[in-house]
Amino acid sequence: MDSSDIEPIDRFKNDIRYRDKIVHVETIPSKKAKYKKIDNLNGRIIDYLESKGVKLYEHQAEAYEHIQNKENIIITTPTASGKTLAFNLPIMETMIEDEEATALYIYPAKALSNDQLHVLENLEEELDIKTNPRTYDGDTPKDERYGIRQKSRIVLTNPYQLHLILSWHHQWKRFYTNLKYIVIDESHYYKGVFGSNVAFLIRRLKRIANNYGSNPQFILSSATLANPLELANKLTGEEFVLIDKDTSPSGEKDFILYNPFKNKKKNKRNSKSPSVHVETEEIFVYLIFKNIQTLCFTVSRKMAELIARWSKNEINNIKSKLVDRVAAYRAGYRPEERREIEEGLKSRKYLGVTCTNALELGINIGSLDAVIISGYPGTMVSVWQQSGRAGRSNQKSLAILVAFENQLDQYFMNNPDFFFDKPHENVFIDLNNSILRNAHILCAAKELSLTSEESDKYFNTPVEVLDNLVKVKDLRKTPRGTYVYPYDDNPAFNHSLDQLSSEEFRVFYNRQVLETMGRSQVYREAHEGAVLINKGESYIVDKLNLRNNTVNVVKEDVDYHTVVLNKVTVNIKRKISKIKFGDLTIHFGELTVTEDYYKYKKIQFSKTLGSFDLDLPPLRFTTKGLWFTIPAYIEDEVEELYSGDSIFAGGLHGVEHALIGLFPLHVMCDRSDIGGLSTKYHEDTQESTIFIYDGYEGGIGITEKAIEIFPELVKSTYDLLKNCDCVDGCPSCIYSPKCGNDNKPLHKKATKHILGYMCSKMDGSKSEVKEKSNEAINEEISNKKDSFEVEYEEAYDLYCQGDYFSSKEILNDILSKDKKNSDAWALIAMILYEQGDKQGAINFNKRALNLDSANEIANDLFFKLNNL
Repeated sequence: MDSSDIEPIDRFKNDIRYRDKIVHVETIPSKKAKYKKIDNLNGRIIDYLESKGVKLYEHQAEAYEHIQNKENIIITTPTASGKTLAFNLPIMETMIEDEEATALYIYPAKALSNDQLHVLENLEEELDIKTNPRTYDGDTPKDERYGIRQKSRIVLTNPYQLHLILSWHHQWKRFYTNLKYIVIDESHYYKGVFGSNVAFLIRRLKRIANNYGSNPQFILSSATLANPLELANKLTGEEFVLIDKDTSPSGEKDFILYNPFKNKKKNKRNSKSPSVHVETEEIFVYLIFKNIQTLCFTVSRKMAELIARWSKNEINNIKSKLVDRVAAYRAGYRPEERREIEEGLKSRKYLGVTCTNALELGINIGSLDAVIISGYPGTMVSVWQQSGRAGRSNQKSLAILVAFENQLDQYFMNNPDFFFDKPHENVFIDLNNSILRNAHILCAAKELSLTSEESDKYFNTPVEVLDNLVKVKDLRKTPRGTYVYPYDDNPAFNHSLDQLSSEEFRVFYNRQVLETMGRSQVYREAHEGAVLINKGESYIVDKLNLRNNTVNVVKEDVDYHTVVLNKVTVNIKRKISKIKFGDLTIHFGELTVTEDYYKYKKIQFSKTLGSFDLDLPPLRFTTKGLWFTIPAYIEDEVEELYSGDSIFAGGLHGVEHALIGLFPLHVMCDRSDIGGLSTKYHEDTQESTIFIYDGYEGGIGITEKAIEIFPELVKSTYDLLKNCDCVDGCPSCIYSPKCGNDNKPLHKKATKHILGYMCSKMDGSKSEVKEKSNEAINEEISNKKDSFEVEYEEAYDLYCQGDYFSSKEILNDILSKDKKNSDAWALIAMILYEQGDKQGAINFNKRALNLDSANEIANDLFFKLNNL
């Protein structure tokens, strides 16, 4: 075929400049629409659909019918599939038939609220009804707020505003009394600390609505997830119907995985890495010159600006008339500037726009020809949201993911089947964090006096929690037995939805607040000497005041960044459960973590410019996490197989890094939300142990969710190591940009060996054991001596066979239930002696002899230890 016959959209994948770095092309076929007619529609709705020439897709009709049947629904069809119309029409039907009915729309971003407001205003006009839709947020003029509360039947807001105004619910009596619908759009954004906070906020909202006699129906929309029904239930406390089959039309799309590092010689430590940003700019300009309207997503505001600037410079030298058709779009621009670019994309005034994820959300910009995603955006949800910006129903489109040199990006480059497979990501919401729960209980008690029954119903909290809050004077118990907030302030103002802790540091530049952050983020990113990036500008931290919770910065344009180093210690506070996947046991429980930030480095590209000491008090917090142990014989194997220093420790460290690097593959989080520790010996397990924990006080459910998919996580991590062609480890496999130990020690081959061992132990079966309370343990001990004897005999047999690891697992289980079992103490002591841990053997043997001075194994070991 002559090259002139090739469509412009297809030329990129065939171009000699780029085709060698294309690792996979997934052609997503076009599909035709499927329609469905609904009976018994309101006459005005029928007239509207006929006047617009609109037929409802099957999934829209299905949503409509479930809403008519008073069921809660969650819609997870893709971008541009008509989700909004699917719930707006039945809501409008209710508004027509019930002139008092109200609806609350909750969006994670103001831009989305404003976009949806215009849609609702148009519907109101077309349907000839009076709903007076209005946004109510921090930008709403004060002189308009009273009118909105009194007259608007549809109010659009965001969680931050709702959090602050719930205590003024008496001003919204009309609205709450008639509240029929609560719409939560883009619900996949509610994850982690933010999601957990919003889940408690929704429960407060439900309580107020119920107080005014209403029981609103929930409508959620979301991107495609692995656990949409779980998300909907955790977020609202209600049961849902799932609508996930997309029946809208779409054109054919080529989705290209492009790896700038495909031909890099990774066995040369100092080989020069390609610049992902430069390659992104070159592809962006190429598509513009081919008259392909393109949206380019970047990882930061600064890169959006830089790629737009570089592109304009290159275009100006070659085809200057196109310069004004290129623009950057990001948060921080004035609203009118953003609207002009949005309209310019729809009208095709702009041929190329670089942006952050600000255009990922459902803002209406029409459908484009192509999308470039420069660097995996952290979640598959974002990938499909961003790529969904390209594609009209009747023509071909293009999406290109340009990979960075990190674990996630390179995993996808080497595993395209996984990338295009079913959804793997789970959104997690944790309702067990006592800090978050207690903060919202205080807010609820401020809003309405709280009964113990309500506390249990809405917050799943027993009366003992309320009484403890009374003891510390956060609540007051009234003579009627209800609980109230005893102070004049609003506790909502003291609790941020984005942070777990109420402790907040303010970052000042020229006496103006740049941003706020929690203490742990300050330690990582805003210690004295740190380079802090804010809205694309670089600042140097001049002064950190821990007493006043302030950070002072000076603006300085520097060509280096800073990395902080820290030492971590972890102790097991309480075991909650353990899950066995075949012969691999994963423990879960409460951990006490101490992080000592002692030094930072200035780094220019990959060169260290210097190291500088820090004088910060250690961070100590209790969290939740998982851990597992690696038996001693694996250490022997890797030490025999490979040469070098710290081989086994480097393997454990590599496993920790690689697992954390792929956590976001299965659980929607950022790797900075997670901490880890690997050690050849841990005093609480007496084994080589790897810990992975939530990096927040009290835990927020990340590692607990990860346990459910742990076999998949281990397998994908092992595949990552197998497919990475470096020799000694690199950023694509076991290096971590956030390592507090400066990525030392690391040993790639030992890492791969340990992961291979873990894979071999998992056979797909799963069993879970919950740790029992102390009261239950004490009650059972007297009745279960025989079972302990059976367990002990099994442990002794394994000891005789040389399987020390499995034997100690059973013995530790016995001791967790019966601390006075001298046989178990003695046999662990003997195992430690056999493993060469003389001090550990002495300590455990002493416990055995204190409990039973006649214990045979303990006495034999005593003589061995003392050479008698």
